[in-house]
Formats: sequence, structure tokens, C-alpha cells
Amino acid sequence: MPTVKVRNLKNKEVGEVTLSDAVFGVELNESLIHAAVVNYQANGRQGTSATKTRGNVSGSGRKLWKQKGTGRARIASLRSPLWKGGGNVHGPQPRDWSYQMPKKMRRGALRSALSERLREGNVIVIDEFEFKNPKTREFIGVFETLGLVANKKRAKTLIIDSLDNANLILSSRNVEKTKVTNSFGLNIYDIIYHEKLLISKAAVEELNALLDPKRESGKLSEAETAAPAVEEKPKAKKAAEPKAEKVEKEAKPKAEKAAKPKAEKAAKETAPAADVSEEATDNE
Repeated sequence: MPTVKVRNLKNKEVGEVTLSDAVFGVELNESLIHAAVVNYQANGRQGTSATKTRGNVSGSGRKLWKQKGTGRARIASLRSPLWKGGGNVHGPQPRDWSYQMPKKMRRGALRSALSERLREGNVIVIDEFEFKNPKTREFIGVFETLGLVANKKRAKTLIIDSLDNANLILSSRNVEKTKVTNSFGLNIYDIIYHEKLLISKAAVEELNALLDPKRESGKLSEAETAAPAVEEKPKAKKAAEPKAEKVEKEAKPKAEKAAKPKAEKAAKETAPAADVSEEATDNE
């Protein structure tokens, strides 16, 4: 698993964090990343461009001159596409450009892009984005401290942290080429567009959990599978007890019904024998 040093806003090392190999150690898949970027841009298109056909433009429907005998080309309407000011033919019409991309492919593209940014050395893990006041000057000073300014030009930077950090959002909203988002709003276009990624330590843990392939396939870890097994034993006992009681209750009437004919048959067989013995005693 890749290990990255954690820095504070003064560019001092304060520890290390272990990144998930399944999220930040994936091979580069250019075709998948390209497909995800195209999907993101297509979903962002408004699709409101439109042109007027001959049925939408203004103009008279009167026939300008008779069909034959004038020597001129025949014409039916001023709104014909052949005339200036007429309608357009096969022009663009409002449409929806968006389409769905499989969730596993989108997450796979995110993992591939994040892994490539890490291999390039463009991922910086920050302990905490703590600003006492919403000051743009302090925010820009952090860029210079972290070495993100070269030749008086700031690198395109994407900051991934909680959106509850109001001072961070207010300090960065007027800074060009800078965007703040959280781990849930991360998209493939932002990773490709921005050169540097500043990720808070808490956001790293969220990304490790959100983009874990085991979460997509439904596979659980050994610790997660062992815990429910212990809890199922009492439930199995409780479920078995009512079933046993039900079987006993159903078996009792059946046993009683089966025993009654046998008892009656035995009584009938013993009754004649008793009558014969009584007759013998009377004859004596």
C-alpha cells in the first residue's frame, strides 16, 4: 500500500497516512478515463440550441406571382429556405445529450485518475485546512508555502475537504484556477483539469471507503462476515423453539386420533371373551 507524508499548512511533516492500494494503486486506463470525461461533458450540455424552420419564421403565405408565363423561377412562399429570411433546413433542435455510464466504470475511472496523479507526485495530503478567518490573502500564502506557485503562476489546484469548512470556502471562492469540493462530489473532469490535488486526511479515509471495489461487488471483509455469524446463533435458537412447539402441538392430536381406534378395537376383542366366560360359569 502506498504511504504518503501528511503536511500541515506550514509545509511541515506531521505524520504519515496509508492509502488503499485498490484506490490509489490502480494502473492507468486512458480509454476508461476518456469515456468518463466525455460522459461528464455530455451530461453538462444544455442542449437548448435551435433554429427556425419554414413553419416558424414570419412571412406571408401568398404566392408572389403566377406559376407560368413570367419567365422567372416558380415560387410558392417567401418562407422557403431558398430565399433570404426563409426557414432553415435540418438545423439543430433542443435535445437531451445526457446518457448514463455504468457506476463501476465511473468509479474505476476515478481510481485510475487518482492513482496516476499520485504517481506523478501531484497529490498532497494536508492534516487539516484550518483558517481562523476567511482571508483570501492567507489562502494564497498557503499556496506559496506549499510550493504551488512557479514563475508567479499558481497551479490549477483541487482541494478535497468537508464543505462544512466555511472559512476555507469563503477564502478560496475568489481565487482563479482553484476549486473546493468534498469526497462525495469528486468527479473525473476536476481530477483531469486540475494539476495538483490537496486532500485532507479525513477526505482520504472517505475516498478509501467510497471507491473500494469490494463495496461495489458486495464482498465483505472477514471481520464484517464474522460479526453477523455470532449474532445469528441466538436468532436460530429463537426461531427453532417456536417450530419445535408447533410440531409437538400438531403431533399430539394426531397421536390421540391414532390411539383411539386401537383402544376401541382392543375393547371389542376383550368383550366377547368376557361373555363366554360368564356363560361357562352359568352352565356349571
